[in-house]
Amino acid sequence: MQLIVFAVIATLSLGACDEYHTSGNSNGYFGGGGRGAHIPIVHYENINNGDGSYRYSYETGNGISVNEKGAPNAPGPEGPAVTAQGGFSYTGPDGIRYSITYTADENGFHAVGAHIPTPPPIPEAILRSLSGAGYNDQGSHYHSGAGYVPSKRPYQY
Repeated sequence: MQLIVFAVIATLSLGACDEYHTSGNSNGYFGGGGRGAHIPIVHYENINNGDGSYRYSYETGNGISVNEKGAPNAPGPEGPAVTAQGGFSYTGPDGIRYSITYTADENGFHAVGAHIPTPPPIPEAILRSLSGAGYNDQGSHYHSGAGYVPSKRPYQY
């Protein structure tokens, strides 16, 4: 009896696992699992040059587009650090095309997109009051268009 139960469970398990296998990717589909629509990969490129530089891109049949390239350009504590530039775009459920471009380097990750919220500009009267209080003399300041720029000096209590 136990052998029959084991055989039934094993058979069901193998059948369930089969849903998660790809079909050799000969039809342009990756992954799967039987849930949701199959979205073809219409373009795929992945190049690693072996020296730390790379680039990749892909596009799907539903309009998702992704690209990135990078190379060891920035100084790092253990040698050159990889900097990257890239972007992606997709059509949202609202029918609007969303696009993001970004850079990642020694200054951090910076994304740009028309739909990304940005803080409103600081009113001129507040900027004047901060200037009068010596705010700009402390190193941290606000640049119109660039936003808040922190001090490069160490924080002091």
